[in-house]
Amino acid sequence: MSLTLPRLADGAPLTAWDSLRRAVWLFDPDSCFGVYANRTALALWGAADLDELLARDFSKLSPAVRARTDRLKAVTADGEPVEERWTFYPNGEPLTVQALISTVALDDGRKVLLFEATETDVGAEERRAVEALRHSAGPVGLFDATGAVLFANPGAFSAYGEGKGLVERFSYAGAGREVLDRALQQQPTDSIYRMVTLQGPRWHHIDCRPVTDPVTGAVSVLLNEHDVTDRVEAEAARAAAEQKVAMAEARQRFLSDMSHELRTPLNAVMGFAEVLGQARLDPDQAGHVARIAAAGEALHTVVEQMIDLSQRDDWGRALVLETASALEEDDGTVVAPDASATDEGRVEDDGRAMVILYVDDNESNRVLVSTLLTAQGVICETADDGAQGVEAARRGGWDAILMDIQMPVMDGIEATRCIRALGTEVAGTPIIALTANTLAEQLEAYFAVGMDDCIAKPLNAAEMFDKLFTQASRPWREEWAEATAAAA
Repeated sequence: MSLTLPRLADGAPLTAWDSLRRAVWLFDPDSCFGVYANRTALALWGAADLDELLARDFSKLSPAVRARTDRLKAVTADGEPVEERWTFYPNGEPLTVQALISTVALDDGRKVLLFEATETDVGAEERRAVEALRHSAGPVGLFDATGAVLFANPGAFSAYGEGKGLVERFSYAGAGREVLDRALQQQPTDSIYRMVTLQGPRWHHIDCRPVTDPVTGAVSVLLNEHDVTDRVEAEAARAAAEQKVAMAEARQRFLSDMSHELRTPLNAVMGFAEVLGQARLDPDQAGHVARIAAAGEALHTVVEQMIDLSQRDDWGRALVLETASALEEDDGTVVAPDASATDEGRVEDDGRAMVILYVDDNESNRVLVSTLLTAQGVICETADDGAQGVEAARRGGWDAILMDIQMPVMDGIEATRCIRALGTEVAGTPIIALTANTLAEQLEAYFAVGMDDCIAKPLNAAEMFDKLFTQASRPWREEWAEATAAAA
């Protein structure tokens, strides 16, 4: 033997084990090399001599063997031995031994594992079952009726360390007690639970069932675990994404409904205040109307800010601040649109009065718009819903059509689509949305079906006359004829 062997920490030589008939060897769990083996151990390992055995590199351990070795190092560190059955593969041939394993200290400061082993006769089926169990990646454990550990494979040691009972593995102890109680009542568990592992909280699929302890014959509990954290987190992320989409859709519906329900009555308030403002009122009446108009403008500002801010992540705080600011402003006066600015919009170039069709299911809106148009010399006819609007449009003779969006029977989008599909010159009539629904995606939908412009409610009379004149005065009849000819 050419190697110089270390001694035990107390100075005793390792060669004192040479004469023993049972196999004894020392293994360094950190370097994964042997340190010593007596003659019986050399024969067991199939080594020619000690030099040849100690030159073998055992560092390429499987994860299960590595975990099992780490466990032995931990549980024998305080001097207590552990008895286990091990299967080794000297020169590729399986060999099963019953080993007493402990930790000893060497004079060079190292702490190594001492194996004292005897061969044991184990059947092929049992040997394979034990190896399969020990190399299983998932934690597998056997527990007594109190939940204390009877056996844990290397996967369980890697996940939980040494000696952690069944109940203590669960993130919620109540769930662990329920699983244990069910097993003792002959009721297996097959479900997913949140567990507390050395790597932090993990989600494990739990298969827990009652079995008989093959050593004592007592009722015990077999716990088989499989880490499904990635799957659970992926499903949670998908559910969160779906919830986010659903919330966005609900929010969009809320914004659309709120926009319509708030802007529509406010449109009538501001519009009729504007009509009264142009009437010949005495000073007191004019002052009352001015205050009504100012309050309407302030409320209009609040509504617009509320709808805009509710689309932002910080809408709650910002909405409170901006609403308070808007409502604290002094009442102002409402300036009616300058009639001279809209006079040119009431008469077409050929000297005839402009003829407008206005489609809206709200009676107040129809009265308001008709009043404003008539006051400027524009002829206005109305329809109560989209279906009536299509039939009225079919008659022709309109310079432009004002179209509400949210209506019963047929909404403004479908009505516009039907008008654009008419095979006559009417199909080219300018159509302007007059609606409280003016979110960006809603405007895109209006233009996609052929609407030419949009006027937001509450109504601004000057804006309405400007857009009506712009659309009615363009050569839309010629444009329609050219487009029809090109299509033909």
